[in-house]
Amino acid sequence: MKATYTHLSAEERGAIMAMKFQDCSVRGIARALGRCPSTISRELRRNGYKQESELGPMGRPRVAGGYNAVRAGVRARRLRRACRPTRKLHPDGALWQRVHGLLCQSWSPEQIAGTLKREHPGQPQLQASHETIYTAIYAAPRGELRRQLVSLLRQGRGARRPQARGTGRRGALQDIVSIHLRPPEASDRLLPGHWEGDLIKGSRNQSAVGTLVCRKTLFVMLVKMDGATAEEALRGYEQAFSPLDDALRQTLTYDQGKEMALHKKLAESTGLKIYFADPHSPWQRGINENTNGLIRQYLPKGTDLSVYSQRQLDHIAWSLNTRPRKTLGFRTPAEVLFEDCFKQNVDIQPIVALGI
Repeated sequence: MKATYTHLSAEERGAIMAMKFQDCSVRGIARALGRCPSTISRELRRNGYKQESELGPMGRPRVAGGYNAVRAGVRARRLRRACRPTRKLHPDGALWQRVHGLLCQSWSPEQIAGTLKREHPGQPQLQASHETIYTAIYAAPRGELRRQLVSLLRQGRGARRPQARGTGRRGALQDIVSIHLRPPEASDRLLPGHWEGDLIKGSRNQSAVGTLVCRKTLFVMLVKMDGATAEEALRGYEQAFSPLDDALRQTLTYDQGKEMALHKKLAESTGLKIYFADPHSPWQRGINENTNGLIRQYLPKGTDLSVYSQRQLDHIAWSLNTRPRKTLGFRTPAEVLFEDCFKQNVDIQPIVALGI
């Protein structure tokens, strides 16, 4: 079994002091404490203990140096503090200022760490891991400063209740094509133009925003809707897809929400081939589910989404599209999409207009 080592406790130091006062041997103290004799001898030697039998200069007996448990404990704590490394993200350091600035731009610690590594290869003093960033935030003293730092992090989800597996009450969509028939180029994320879609609801389900994310590049589009009806979904998604080049309108994967009741009309007007995930299978649209979590940082649950204009939603989407993503090698979705479009000679003006 692998040996483990622990520092002497205050109680053990007190026992050493008392037993040496009773002239107990090092081995006797070690047996009583269940310690190695060398541990006891080193503790005594480090703290100035000397045997009476030792002779000093001129052959005279040396005055014995006693062991003091209190002084030994103070010395041990002082040495432990001295060996601690200097904090990499010191509040007054330039690296922390850079990290804090990116946190204020809604970047995650992982995105910041990946970007610093990409910008400063071979310079660890200018890099910080995501764990170091989290530690720096949560190590801040409790109070207003810590609350401000924690508020810069994305809100974690609460406990999730399992979805009911009973019979759905929303009504079944007609003439749908299963996700299992989706072409390989869409499933394998080889080219842009293959999208996943969903609807996020506002306060009391009375407002909604459509979310669309490209499976290949993670590029996001947000669609303003005046309601969650099939007519509003048709109008909103038509306005989002129609300006795009044909190469960027290949497939759309959606769940079986009733807002897609007019999916055939949407396919006819946009040229999209629409595929539907199985009921209660959000992992089949995992990219969109993850993206919805990121969007909730800007559009929290329980808020009225009808107050946001399409221009405001475009700005939110552009903020997401210009943030580095780990799955893209810490490149941004906009950067990857533009590169792919240039390679295929695809018109990107409608996409650029979203960020203006």
